[in-house]
This record gives sequence, structure tokens and C-alpha cells, in this order.
Amino acid sequence: MTPIAPFVFPGLRSRVIFGAGTIARTGSEVERLGHSRALVLSTPNQEADAYALADRLGPLAAGVFTEAAMHTPVEVTEKALEVFRNTGADCVVALGGGSTTGLGKAIATRIGADQVVIPTTYAGSEMTDILGETAGGEKTTRRDASILPETVIYDVDLTLTLPVGLTVTSGLNALAHAAEALYAEDRNPVIALMSAEAIRALAEALPAVVRTPSDAEARGLAQYGAWLCGIALGGSAMALHHKLCHTLGGSFGTPHAETHAILLPHTVGFNAGAAAGLLEPVAEAFGDTPGRGLFRFAQGLGAPMRLADFGLSEADLDRAAEIATKNPYSNPRPFDRQQIRSLLQDALEGRQPPQ
Repeated sequence: MTPIAPFVFPGLRSRVIFGAGTIARTGSEVERLGHSRALVLSTPNQEADAYALADRLGPLAAGVFTEAAMHTPVEVTEKALEVFRNTGADCVVALGGGSTTGLGKAIATRIGADQVVIPTTYAGSEMTDILGETAGGEKTTRRDASILPETVIYDVDLTLTLPVGLTVTSGLNALAHAAEALYAEDRNPVIALMSAEAIRALAEALPAVVRTPSDAEARGLAQYGAWLCGIALGGSAMALHHKLCHTLGGSFGTPHAETHAILLPHTVGFNAGAAAGLLEPVAEAFGDTPGRGLFRFAQGLGAPMRLADFGLSEADLDRAAEIATKNPYSNPRPFDRQQIRSLLQDALEGRQPPQ
């Protein structure tokens, strides 16, 4: 008989609407929250979609702000807040990936605005009370109840045209949340079950989407897996992997999803040295040790494998290792600066992790 260790389960606190064509329910969700003036948010690349959604909302749309940016720069948030106030908005509708979701959260935590989030990638941050913001060349992350979105609308149809490359990196980004939740300091059996199911779903769905990008069933399975990964991210403390990704993104400007995709086999492989039992769902899903299995999986999907391809240098790795080890944080395997520097070197060159 396996004893159950003491745990705390934080609960599931966001309302979720999942299916195809569910974007049509955005207006009713705004009204259900008691609002009538939504500011629609997006990145510049999704400007047309944002204006189309505002047209769909009709008088419920207060305006559109399309300057959301990677790593949620504080100066962009301040600009968006000015638009929010000038348009008389009383809530936000964030349409897009992690950049847009982050902007909606940054607005919400500052002024108490409710959020309706419509993800178009597999980032997962829409299910969390976590906000990472960039200022002065560094990214800081915090958790607060005011950051968590009230409603998340998953519309599988919106992912059918997600480019294969972004599908792969975004999906691996999601996988990172589930993997780290398995060995989190505050892990619990509910999140562990969800994480294992998420890993299984994405291990099946991502290769199918790469083969046939228009496969609606595979897209739905991928989004389901990503939703579970988001819950894992929101329900447990992340460790080394997320710290390194935030360090590289916030201080060196590396693209968010691609950074996750490249580092994941290396960080999980490193922690497998101390948490192999907890990482069994990863080993089972990918048919090898956790690090090697993820590495070969990412290779097979055509994911980026080398940090060097995004402009990082040897000198950058020295500074990154210093930043990443400056403040202590929870991780299943202790580490020092030299170990992190060695891990980053493997990721720089795209070498297969040892375990």
C-alpha cells in the first residue's frame, strides 16, 4: 500500500468554456460578469482578429488595443491602461497567446478589472494567477489572486490555422508546466493526475498536428492537454526550468515558446537525477529517460534545438547562469552556478542531455 503524503489542493477557480465555435459566447460572458464595456486586447499580428471580435461584440466593445508584446513590458501595460481609462472600459477581453494574456493580467491586477481570455496558442498562462513582467532588462514574476482570469474560452476552431512551428513550440511550452508540476515542492495528487493526462494528450496530439495541421480532432486534443498544463502551472510552484526561461527571455530577449522548447529536455533531464520516480509519466509517454525522451520527441516535431540559433553567446550564458543562481528557489535537485552553466552550454549547442 502506497501512503498518501499530506498535501494542499488550491482548487480550480476559473470558469472554462471549451469546444468549437465558442468565441460566439464572449459577449454573454462579458454580460455574465456584469460588464458592458470590454477593451479587446491582442498583439499587432492579431489586430484583424481583434477588430473582428470587437465587431462581433458590438456595443459591448469599448475599444481595441493591439500592442501586447512578449514578456509583458511595463511600458506597454501603462499605455494600455491609458486606453482602458480613456475608452471607459470596465473589463478586458484578451485574444491571443501568452503575450496578450499577460497584458490582460497586468491591467487586471493594477485596477481590479475582470478578464475574459480567449487563448489561440497552448501557452497555458490563462489558467494561472502568475504574472511575469519585464522592466529594466529583467523579468520578475509574482502570484496574486487579482491576476487570475475570471473566464477562459477555449475555441478549437481558433487553433486550426496556428502555424505548425508555433504549434510545436507552444505545445512544448505547455508540456513544461506539466513536467515541473510533477516534482513541484507543493505537488498534490490532483495536479499530478492532470499533469500525467496532459503529457499523454500532447504526446499523442502534437505529432498528429504536425502531420495534418487541419486535423480538428488532434487540435482539440492538443488544446485539452494545454488546458490541463495550464491548471498544473496555476496549481503548483515551478522550478528550475521556468526560472531559466524567464532569465533568458527577460534579460536576453529570447522568444518565449522557443526558449521553453529548447530548454525543456535539459532541465527535466537534470532534475531526473533526483526525481526520476516522479517523472515516470514523462518517461512512459516518450519511451526513454525523461530528458532524452523529450529531446527526441522535440527533434521529431522539428522544434528548435539550439539557443545559439537565437543569438545567444558564450558570454551570455555566463551572465545567465549568474542571474539564475542569484536568488534561491525550490528545485528537486540542488545546483550551483557551474552546473547551470553546463546545462545552458548543452542547450546552446543542441546536445542531447545525459538523462
